[in-house]
Amino acid sequence: MLPPDPFQDRQSAATQQQMTNRHARPRTVRDLVKSLSRTYRNACPGLTVITVRDFAKPATVVPVTRTGGFLVKSVFYSAPSQLIGQRLRVHVYDDRIEAYLGTTLVVHHPRARGRDDGHRVHVVNYHHVIHALRRKPQALCNSVYRDNLFPRTEYSEAWKVLQRDLPRRDACRRMVDLLFIAHERACEAELAHLLAADLTVGILPDPDTLTLRLMPRHMTLPTDVPVDHPSLASFDALLGGTA
Repeated sequence: MLPPDPFQDRQSAATQQQMTNRHARPRTVRDLVKSLSRTYRNACPGLTVITVRDFAKPATVVPVTRTGGFLVKSVFYSAPSQLIGQRLRVHVYDDRIEAYLGTTLVVHHPRARGRDDGHRVHVVNYHHVIHALRRKPQALCNSVYRDNLFPRTEYSEAWKVLQRDLPRRDACRRMVDLLFIAHERACEAELAHLLAADLTVGILPDPDTLTLRLMPRHMTLPTDVPVDHPSLASFDALLGGTA
């Protein structure tokens, strides 16, 4: 008598599992989403399928405080100053949070998790606080979310150099000016490249100099091409000859 073929055993077990999955009714919404996603993914490999992580938990209504943000699960998220005093409906996803004023999406952030040691986590978008910092640039030095304010590592490195080589007052004002340039001119990436280049050669970042380097190059317009217009009498002669 031949021994049983393990391949056939595995194949029959897989077939039985498929039949069980096909006829089993999903017990929860999560099971239903997984079942539908698996079905459509197998049927249409190139189709983008909604997964369970795209479904948010029930929305949380939170107020925007005078500090320019709101708390969700012990995490502080910044918001534009125009929203202070408003109540936002916040949807929390696995990878992001979205805050709505009515039906309008007004704030979105990458989601952060709270810490076990009791220290509050801050998620801050510098676009939300730059105008307040322009009015009081010295507040940057003692800000509790200063380290989370800089959008790229080049800005953090620039702050370290400015803080080391300049008096506190000048360092704060210069750093705020750099952030304002990135905000006002929408050149965050370009300014980051210039900051990295200056820091590499040991040049202290200067907002005025960097502003000039970010300006578009002056392009001279081509000289006018002279065009000789025919006289009206030539049209009369042309029409007369045709007649």
